[in-house]
Amino acid sequence: MKALEIDQAGWIVREDDDDGIQHILSPNFDARPECAIDMIVIHNISLPPFEYGGTGVIELFTNQLNPDEHPYYAEIQALKVSSHFFIRRDGSLMQFVSCLARAWHAGASTWQNRERCNDFSVGIELEGSDITPFEAEQYATLVQLIQALIARYPIQHVVGHADIAPGRKTDPGPYFDWDKVNTLIKI
Repeated sequence: MKALEIDQAGWIVREDDDDGIQHILSPNFDARPECAIDMIVIHNISLPPFEYGGTGVIELFTNQLNPDEHPYYAEIQALKVSSHFFIRRDGSLMQFVSCLARAWHAGASTWQNRERCNDFSVGIELEGSDITPFEAEQYATLVQLIQALIARYPIQHVVGHADIAPGRKTDPGPYFDWDKVNTLIKI
């Protein structure tokens, strides 16, 4: 399998005919301020909660969530959120927002006295939860993606959502293997 790359427009590509990457455009983004993209924020998400493989995350990020499909959807249908990337349990990769744009993944957040982490970060959602270990396929894709981001942007930090929004967020959760990822990406 060939390596992932981020093109000049901020989109993930792989150098083969059938790259297996889906680009699904989210309307939930805006322009970044003039600053370096120097951080990656890792999240977890599952919709409905603790269920995997459905279309809920795609529908949430594209403002198409049907509140009648699940009681939880009625609570969150008005949210306008997105992430740059989503990695399914099988390792398949989707991109919703160009890395050059500001996706709406971090919310109220601070890292090393810098507020509004969406301004300078790329968001990666892993299909999962705080109560389930992640799959080897997800880690393989995640590491390739992080390496591609490091090759394109001056990434200095790879953090969890809990690190930038302590007390408000817990993801990627206790089952995320930071040692495995940090050993492989070598920032």
